Amino acid sequence: MSLTGCSDWQSALHAHGANARRILTLIWTFSAVAATTWLLVMLVLATALFRGRLREASRSPLQIDSHQERRLGIAVGSATALTVLVLTALTIGSFFAGKSIASLSGSEVITIRVTGHQWWWEIRYPKIASSQEVVTANEIHIPVGEPVRVKLDSLDVIHSFWVPSLAGKRDLIPGRPSELTLIADKPGIYRGQCAEFCGYQHAHMAITVVAESREAFDAWRFGQDADAIAPASDEEHRGQAAFLGTGCALCHAIRGTPAGGTVGPDLTHIANRRSLAADTLAMTPGALAAWIADPQSIKPGAKMPSIALSADDLNAVVTYLGSLE
Repeated sequence: MSLTGCSDWQSALHAHGANARRILTLIWTFSAVAATTWLLVMLVLATALFRGRLREASRSPLQIDSHQERRLGIAVGSATALTVLVLTALTIGSFFAGKSIASLSGSEVITIRVTGHQWWWEIRYPKIASSQEVVTANEIHIPVGEPVRVKLDSLDVIHSFWVPSLAGKRDLIPGRPSELTLIADKPGIYRGQCAEFCGYQHAHMAITVVAESREAFDAWRFGQDADAIAPASDEEHRGQAAFLGTGCALCHAIRGTPAGGTVGPDLTHIANRRSLAADTLAMTPGALAAWIADPQSIKPGAKMPSIALSADDLNAVVTYLGSLE
């Protein structure tokens, strides 16, 4: 999974936040020190091999040169001392980088909760004034330039929350809540990934962070606060009836309807999301139909079962869910 942090929009080498920049500085510092150390070791090794060959012709290999031994002792001692100094400097640098990252957690204006499930992310935005709690899945919206505290927890196994372009990794251990701070410098879409093996579909447990202006964020937050819109056509009415009359409503919630399940993601505004199944599929009618019809063929091991729907009912459910913006 380490290579997933090197791609363009999910890259630890393309920092777009204060936390990520501090981590990137550490990456380049450690890399530079490691590269320099390797070059010096190779240079010393080459020199020793070259000189050793010259000495072989001039004296017996059993002959001891006291001056040479003294010089070698000094060289080894100096190298040891230098190693200790470098490791100490890197440790101190790492400590202060971590302290600097932690200092960013004191001025957050937004706090959200992210819960890891096998294999998707549940995101909760708390009530603001007269608004209600917003529950969504696999997609976090944040305002640009503002620290956002993310409180993390897991309800099943150990997961790890990692959005390389914005922050470092943080493990989600059941019963041991943790947190980190996200800050985005500019608008954009940043992809994250579960970085701790958590089961069969670990590789298909991605998360998307959408950084946008404060105005766009407020508009999104206001829209998410509303209940699901009522069906407007016969096809949507049929889709809602099929959704409520099958097992769908037992696992999923749609605010404003009798559906109140908590096993799967809240679908109140599913049509506003960019993807399905933790970024496994793009949010399109065809992908949505395929996911509903046979989720196990797309994400084997997922908790969502196949629901027996006729072709007409399946199309109606897709139409209904596609209207939930």
